[in-house]
Amino acid sequence: QVQVVESGGGLVQPGGSLRLSCAASDISLRDYDVGWYRQAPGKQRELVAMITEGGYTNYPDSVKGRFTISRDNAKNMVYLQLSTLTFEDTAVYFCNANRVTGYLKENYWGQGTQVTVSS
Repeated sequence: QVQVVESGGGLVQPGGSLRLSCAASDISLRDYDVGWYRQAPGKQRELVAMITEGGYTNYPDSVKGRFTISRDNAKNMVYLQLSTLTFEDTAVYFCNANRVTGYLKENYWGQGTQVTVSS
C-alpha cells in the first residue's frame, strides 16, 4: 500500500527556516508530479510548491523566493525548504504525489506536518 509521509515541521520564529521532507513507499516519487500544499485553520488547502516529473517547479506569488522545492531521486524524497517565515505561513503542510497514466489516475496524500511560526 502506497504511503506518503511528511516530516520536518515544528515551531519556528518569524524570519526562520525549516526544511520539510516527503517520503513515499511503494512508488518512486521521480515518476510523479509532487506538490506541497498547506492548510491553515479555517482556510482552504492551497498549493505552495510543485515539481513536475520533468523537474519543472512552480510557486504561487505568496511564497515565491522564500520556498524551494527539490527532489533527491536516489533517496526517493522531495523537500520543501521554507525560509523567511512569517506568521501567515503557519499551517499543516501536506505532500501530494499524482500522475495520470492512460486511464489510471493516481493521487496520494500524506497526513501532514505542522509548521507553527511564533515568537
